[in-house]
Amino acid sequence: MRSEIPSFLLSASLVDQSVRGGGRADMPYIEKGIRGLAEFLNEGYSQWERSEGNGFLHSLDPRIKIAFWLSLIIVISLKSSLMSGAVTFIFIFLLAAFGRINIISMYKKVLLLGIFFGFFLSAPSALNVIVPGKVILPLITFSVPYDLWIYHIPQVVGITDEGASRVAMLTLRVMNSLSISFLVLYTTPFAEIIKALKIFRVPDMFLLIITMTYKYIYTLARIVSGMYLAKKARLAAVTSNSEAREWIAGRVAFIFKRTGAECDEVLKAMTARGFSGEIRLYHYRALRAGDLIKGVCLFAACIGFLFI
Repeated sequence: MRSEIPSFLLSASLVDQSVRGGGRADMPYIEKGIRGLAEFLNEGYSQWERSEGNGFLHSLDPRIKIAFWLSLIIVISLKSSLMSGAVTFIFIFLLAAFGRINIISMYKKVLLLGIFFGFFLSAPSALNVIVPGKVILPLITFSVPYDLWIYHIPQVVGITDEGASRVAMLTLRVMNSLSISFLVLYTTPFAEIIKALKIFRVPDMFLLIITMTYKYIYTLARIVSGMYLAKKARLAAVTSNSEAREWIAGRVAFIFKRTGAECDEVLKAMTARGFSGEIRLYHYRALRAGDLIKGVCLFAACIGFLFI
């Protein structure tokens, strides 16, 4: 069943429209923050809506998808050749292409996070100061080599063949892990992911934390948006950045107290309805022949990557 867009996302968009309609050249950073928060959560919400499609992976049983995701993550972490990483990247890209999802939106996130956490964080290891090896691109030449604490700085500092291979391999690993993770999220409703994790004996406490965070982040965001819209409706003049910072400091304390109270109320409501700390599954459909055939093909691909 498809849900309606949360009201706070609509109200936050009204904030954006009112700012644009006012013709102001400089938008206070608090409005920028709420607008960015609304766009981020709207993307996450619409991503959950798009997971109910009819692509290759959409119709696959979530239990097989989660098992395939974990298996491929293990294979990605075990393989250390560029050829294997490149083939895995192409394989995941083809799955996304046949999955009828927004490839551009997905790979924007993959490239951004992959370049930051994969390339930039590992880039220093390409230098011969970190990883000794054959220099293929000299960068700095000193008159004599130096010894700085535990590091030996050679006369010629540059990028080595071995270091560049490690950086490329780590970047591919990060991008492949992100790609398959986003692909599963883009093609599986959140509730089905929780059910599949429960089948694989993931601790209930971990599943409860994920579920409550996913559910009540929208509630807290709606509270923040409502508070700001109420404040904005009572003001006739433009709020300066310093006043906005003071208001934010006060609202942070209020939200912290409100979150604690909300947690207590939710716990009491769940306990009153018979919740005992255990997640129970009352229904799960049987595996179909099509799910088994797709699962065998996917796991065969994982095994094949081990021999590349």
